[in-house]
Amino acid sequence: MSYGHGTDSTELRPNHGHIDFAGLPNTRDLGGLETADGRHVRSGRLLRSGTLFFARDGDLKRLRKEYHLHAVVDLRGDDELAEKPDPMRCLPLVRYVHADVMRGGIEGISQDEASKARLLELERASTDDPPAFMEAVYPDLLLSDPGIKAYRKFLKTVLDTTRGSVLWHCHVGRDRCGMASMLVEYILGVPMSVIEDDYLATNIYTDEPSSERTDANIRFIRAAVGAVDREYGSIAGYIKGALGFKDSDLNELRERYLEA
Repeated sequence: MSYGHGTDSTELRPNHGHIDFAGLPNTRDLGGLETADGRHVRSGRLLRSGTLFFARDGDLKRLRKEYHLHAVVDLRGDDELAEKPDPMRCLPLVRYVHADVMRGGIEGISQDEASKARLLELERASTDDPPAFMEAVYPDLLLSDPGIKAYRKFLKTVLDTTRGSVLWHCHVGRDRCGMASMLVEYILGVPMSVIEDDYLATNIYTDEPSSERTDANIRFIRAAVGAVDREYGSIAGYIKGALGFKDSDLNELRERYLEA
């Protein structure tokens, strides 16, 4: 099944890698994604998700026992953590890393109650082109100083997780998580059309109310990638120049997370 773009393999990655957790509707395994050179991402190692606050006991048990979860990267802000903290007491051996993409806040992305209320007011006030607001916001996720620091910390955690799995999330598992997933998939050599497909699949699995302003939109990810290309020449230039990773780091990730 392909959502709008790309050639995601239904055999190696059925349902976009969706994991049928009881309380985590948008948790997906990157395993099975095919790279441009014909290799595939290893299953059970790289997980993208929404907040773990809603995880049921059985979900947490599966993350521990079935996926051998070793690290969680939380891309949300302090306000969101205060309202809906991850249940790390139930994951006592798992490393928790807070990497706030929007320190100081970007209205419309943060999922604390006040920001969601302001976003609703903006949505009601704008009818000409509802997605335009988020299209303008997305480049800041990657290019702002907090974004650069957060995604550097995120990729460093992925690089340091040499055993078990690493899971990263924001609130919905769409915007901040989507850009984190894009970076990992790009490093591993997944074609951009497939990266876009994986990003858009959030619209299938999230239980958040649908909104033309905030649903995953091809315009959003392309706005972010286009801004990175203009600023750094390419995503590779951003990963090396802004985030500070070396070719040896990227090769290590490919060796660890890819298979024939």
